[in-house]
Amino acid sequence: MDNLNNIPFVVGVGIDIVDVARIQKLLLNHEESFLERTFTQAEIDYCKKFTNQAQHFAARFAAKEAMVKALGTGFVGNITLKSVSVENQSDTSAPIAVLDNFATKRMNELGATKMLISLTHLKDYAQAIAILSK
Repeated sequence: MDNLNNIPFVVGVGIDIVDVARIQKLLLNHEESFLERTFTQAEIDYCKKFTNQAQHFAARFAAKEAMVKALGTGFVGNITLKSVSVENQSDTSAPIAVLDNFATKRMNELGATKMLISLTHLKDYAQAIAILSK
């Protein structure tokens, strides 16, 4: 039998879906305040490189929701929209979950050692999943 200590143990899972049109409307009507309140500068810089910016912002918004669901907190107390963010690996462009000190503390309280995320988007919807494991 294989060593069971090498099998990842799932501590938390979160998933979210976002209507791209909702994000597009926010970008059209409240771009500066929406972006400043919701995304890190790295996320803004990444999404602004694309012609379909709303899809990329929607995917990152879904990822934020999925990450706080996996943490079991929602956006309360010290866990804010900027407490969790998405960056991309330079070599593969794969998304990486980035957590601030408050989100990292919560992850540690759950006994998790990593958070994995996956994002996808189409014309109308963006979706993300987050998995906490140890």
